[in-house]
Amino acid sequence: MGIAESVKGYLELCRISNLPSIWTNVLCAVVLATGRFSWEAYLLPALSLSCYYLAGMCLNDVCDAAYDGLHRPLRPIPSGRVSRIGARILIFALFATGTAAILGVPFRQGSYAALPLIVLIVWYDFAHKNNPFSVLLMASCRFLVFAVAALATTGSMPALVLLAGLLQFIYVVCLSLVARYENNRTTPFPLPVIPLMLAGIPLLDGIMLAFLVQPAWLVAGGGGALLMLAGQKYFRGD
Repeated sequence: MGIAESVKGYLELCRISNLPSIWTNVLCAVVLATGRFSWEAYLLPALSLSCYYLAGMCLNDVCDAAYDGLHRPLRPIPSGRVSRIGARILIFALFATGTAAILGVPFRQGSYAALPLIVLIVWYDFAHKNNPFSVLLMASCRFLVFAVAALATTGSMPALVLLAGLLQFIYVVCLSLVARYENNRTTPFPLPVIPLMLAGIPLLDGIMLAFLVQPAWLVAGGGGALLMLAGQKYFRGD
């Protein structure tokens, strides 16, 4: 197997195409918390939470390797494009990098909030199969992205950030239930419903910023959605 195929396997393992949803979540939380955008406030939370997301996706495939071997043999681990030990090393490196980044934010509250996020990520990955409440765990992880970003930049959780996080929580619950329904069907939906709903996460961020801050922020949400849709042509995010 060539280097390019191996790299593609790791990127697929991480579901790299979903990362814009984390970037716009952090953007939404930072702007709502501070009232403005600055790269200084944005970069470390965005880096940390991106690493945590990628680590969680890798861990998900490690935990599901036996299931995927039977039902999704083309996934990176069962197909042999990524070894389990390689995936575990990547998981450790991503969690370590994310933690190092969040320790560098101005307010310690962000670091404290990252701890329950890590716990929920690991809990979800190990317990989501045949767990009817796993959709709540996944949605809670998404809510904590908002909490970590806001606490890291201001040390507090303003009401608008709480509102935005709750709306994304509800949206991710709906998305997860639709995905579960599709998985239980004998045939998938005729349209790419889940990829489109995933792209709706950054779009929702843009809509919230447009209503709560400035209409121009809708461009960021729409850009994030388009970036996800483009990425899903090469690396499916569901």
